[in-house]
Amino acid sequence: MTAAPSARRILLGVSGGIAAYKSAELVRLLRAGGAEVQVVMTASAAQFIGPLTLQALSGRPVRDSLWDAAAEAAMGHIELARWADLVLIAPATA
Repeated sequence: MTAAPSARRILLGVSGGIAAYKSAELVRLLRAGGAEVQVVMTASAAQFIGPLTLQALSGRPVRDSLWDAAAEAAMGHIELARWADLVLIAPATA
């Protein structure tokens, strides 16, 4: 059974690039639509927008490593893959 679009769990990967600052608005809009949002970000993305901003908007701690000791026997990437209904990478710059 698939969840309703407004109840989707969205894994948002924020990559490095000047457009990373727009991810804050994206998280806000997704949450306003009823989605749960888990943000993961690269070290380069953190140079453009702070993780604390995205944590405040998403209501979840921002992940910056796939090796989270608190998540599924230190393999957070598996836990995230099982959690998400959709994966969104933004910005998707070259």
